[in-house]
Amino acid sequence: MSVIYEDLLKDKRHIHFIGIGGSGMFPLAQILHDKGYYITGSDNNETDTLKLVRSLGIPVFFGHDPKNIEGADLIVHTAAIMKDNVELVAAKASSARVVERSVLLGSISRKYSNAVCVCGTHGKTTSTAMLTQLLMDCGADPTAIIGGRLPSIDSNGRVGASDTLVVESCEYVDTFLKLSPDISVVLNIDEDHLEYFKNLDNIIRSFNTFNKMASKMVIVNGDDQNAMRSLDGVEKPIVTCGEGEDCEYRAVDVTCKNNVFFEYDLYHRQARLCHISLGVPGRHNVHNSLLVCAAALQCGVTPSQLEEHIGNFRGAGRRFEFLGEVNGFTVADDYAHHPAELEATLSTAMQMGYRQVWAVFQPFTYSRTSILLDDFAQVLSMPDRAVITEIMGAREINTYGIKATDLSSKIPGSVQLDTFEQVADYVLKNAQPGDLVLTLGCGDVYKIAKLLLKK
Repeated sequence: MSVIYEDLLKDKRHIHFIGIGGSGMFPLAQILHDKGYYITGSDNNETDTLKLVRSLGIPVFFGHDPKNIEGADLIVHTAAIMKDNVELVAAKASSARVVERSVLLGSISRKYSNAVCVCGTHGKTTSTAMLTQLLMDCGADPTAIIGGRLPSIDSNGRVGASDTLVVESCEYVDTFLKLSPDISVVLNIDEDHLEYFKNLDNIIRSFNTFNKMASKMVIVNGDDQNAMRSLDGVEKPIVTCGEGEDCEYRAVDVTCKNNVFFEYDLYHRQARLCHISLGVPGRHNVHNSLLVCAAALQCGVTPSQLEEHIGNFRGAGRRFEFLGEVNGFTVADDYAHHPAELEATLSTAMQMGYRQVWAVFQPFTYSRTSILLDDFAQVLSMPDRAVITEIMGAREINTYGIKATDLSSKIPGSVQLDTFEQVADYVLKNAQPGDLVLTLGCGDVYKIAKLLLKK
């Protein structure tokens, strides 16, 4: 039985965004602005994203005030806005409809007949950005909502003229279940957000619900056991991608050039389609690119176009992003914040020929740090040097009693420092020419990389 959704945008004219400078808010405002809605917004922080909002001619109020919502008939807020925010309180007391960002995202996804929803525990932003870049280069002109910055457009969203929407689809607190996917692209499934899901079975169950919602097909990593478990009861066509003989799309003769970039022959069953040479580092991107290629083919891209254009993608912002050199050592930044992501990033870094690899890691959330403590310690023992910052609690209260030193004490030779200034000074004093210094984490650890470049 199909679900009947409310048309959230019906009869709406003025839409106001509380926290419009958030990376997840800008693409939604951009899309609706392009479709002719009158958009206003407010925010407390001056950011590069806010500059993009203003560049569209969207009025932005700096600071939150009940007066900001006047005239709006739909008010959207991020999950990060506190319940006692004066603007949100006023919005809920008004006659306007008030929704959280993910609800609006779901409504927008239903405006496109080909919503390609990229999900998975790891690699969502890279794969969504790669698919967006590929479709753009092949003339498919998609609309896109990406969790990170795509350098070629210097934004994390774009409005296209086609009926294809590429959207990064996050499983956290079942947010992606508000979407209406036509094509579900499942990269992988791993243990994460256990403070919400409690265990792996519940995570797989959530992805299974999402896959059953796909109206056209599910494209899945056939080499990922958990991803395959999420297909139970899915009645739409299933397209498997991987290196296994049973996969429909396969990477054959995988090789690595310069110990960094991988390439392979792309096969569909027994037929060779083309040769794929990646422009992003790391063995894990073989699987990411396989699923991207399969999705692009479903969107009308030809094998020859895949071969010609996929190498144009050089990465998304904060995904192994090289930022510069200081005193002869290289500074790069990566969003990795889960042990599996750290392992993929650090494995790549360790093969790149640097004198020493430094991991400057900011643990994110007390729950993840506590539950996966031993896994974090194991992967952060891989690099030559590890520096651990204070834990960024974000949305949580530390009911776990976990401290950053609990992690550093398990990593031989590591250092734990509390402030970003201390970390930057320590690295500047000890890093040598030929080293790679990687700042790692999904919080604001990138500020250390900026400090290094500034100092």
